[in-house]
Amino acid sequence: MTHAPVALVGSGEYVPVMTEIERDLIAGRSPRYVQLATAAAPEGDESLARWHRLGREQAERLGVEQVVVDVRTREDAESRRWVREIEGAGLIYLSGGNPAFLAETLRGTAVWHAIVAAHEAGAALAGCSAGAMALSEWAPRMRDLVHPHQPTGLGLVQQVRVIPHFDKMLGWMPDVLRNAFLHKPDTTTLIGIDEDTALVSVGDGDWEVQGRQSVWVLGPGARVEHPAGSRLSLP
Repeated sequence: MTHAPVALVGSGEYVPVMTEIERDLIAGRSPRYVQLATAAAPEGDESLARWHRLGREQAERLGVEQVVVDVRTREDAESRRWVREIEGAGLIYLSGGNPAFLAETLRGTAVWHAIVAAHEAGAALAGCSAGAMALSEWAPRMRDLVHPHQPTGLGLVQQVRVIPHFDKMLGWMPDVLRNAFLHKPDTTTLIGIDEDTALVSVGDGDWEVQGRQSVWVLGPGARVEHPAGSRLSLP
């Protein structure tokens, strides 16, 4: 079986600037573009409708079928209806919103098991912003970063913490970097992903930076930039 990529995206899901990245993710796979806007469910129907519209427009640009998996609660995430919709996916995308809500809604459910099974069967898997955080090991409550007990992510990408919107986030929330380091295991790598930028797995622990800007590997007092086109290894 060929390698099924994972994409951690700083921002830009479903918008034209990211079309080619999404095209590459689904290329050679089933033309079923499965989209979960679960992370935005706490924002209400209007926000979800916006994500579904953007997802439809991107699917049309790509010439593939949009499949909306409208999971808003853990009860939804146990539904056989949504599990069936995930089967046969070519690309599964978790879009932005609340990372803690996303991880807590999906963790251990039938839908999450179906996502993992589809990925293992060859579907590409992407998460943007909250989706990227939730796919890693850290899915914080962004409005309560100082709380000592932050929820864990879904852990599909292990030993990694993600700060999306990195070129903007430190201006929006200056404590985010400090709190990302709090209680971080020594074996965990902290990465910042700029807007309109993706870090895409290419196999054997290697990842490629794609998009408009850079990915940053962050350490105490240090930031190592990896511009678009770079490759790096993660644990």
